[in-house]
Amino acid sequence: MKRFLYLALPLFSIVGCNMEKEIEIVLPPHEPQLVVECYLEQGRPFQATILETSSYFDAPTPPIVPDAEVYITFRDKRVKLTYRPGFNNRTNSYYTHSSYAKMYGKPGEVYGIEVTDSKGRKVTGFTTILPKVPISKVEWKFNNKDKAYLLTTFQDDPNIRNFYRYMTHRDSLQRGSQREFTTNDELTNGKETSYGSAYDYEEGDTLILSLFNIEEQYYEFLRSAEDAKNSNGNPFAQPAKVRSSVQGGLGIFTNLAVDRDTVIIAKP
Repeated sequence: MKRFLYLALPLFSIVGCNMEKEIEIVLPPHEPQLVVECYLEQGRPFQATILETSSYFDAPTPPIVPDAEVYITFRDKRVKLTYRPGFNNRTNSYYTHSSYAKMYGKPGEVYGIEVTDSKGRKVTGFTTILPKVPISKVEWKFNNKDKAYLLTTFQDDPNIRNFYRYMTHRDSLQRGSQREFTTNDELTNGKETSYGSAYDYEEGDTLILSLFNIEEQYYEFLRSAEDAKNSNGNPFAQPAKVRSSVQGGLGIFTNLAVDRDTVIIAKP
């Protein structure tokens, strides 16, 4: 027993000592980059959000760039967007620059964006206008607890690779989406496709269903943004980088080809 105690004492002294040590990590100075977010909507004015990145330790103030010059280019036109902050009720997002001119693009047309500022920074990007993919059928079925599930059906185009974003809102688009996900047609190419739900709805619910036909660059942006969100603050997650579609900065420039349907859940 005595021999055991003699062997254990050095171990206790090691564990009991102060093993903490302050380590100073020198971070490189942060170089702000332009951040561009612009979604083209058919029949709507051009709107864009222009910000810049900030250091993790900077004050939480909106890093706006009022002196940024923004242009949308298409065909032989060049439309300037003016610094005029506002809020878009359809996308539930703020914008910093807009125009009175409206977007009327045809599928297959290429639109560009150019953003410059007084610091000499420049961001460019391109988007190809996509057609809507129409919702062909919406149906629901009740269980014995008066709860209903929902099926939203559409036909996938077999001739091209498609990427989709599906959203369900209850009562209004201005509220957060009740359901949302992105997917592709890797397993459903050319097939009639249905997106289902759980038994989440009751008689009288008003639902707004949105089916977006999106570009691959927007699909990758959304998925990477979600991965980055999920890994933020998680010590066991691999750090994720948001995949931008623009050059010279960060962000996304794309068009929104969406078909919407509004239904009121009712028993037969």
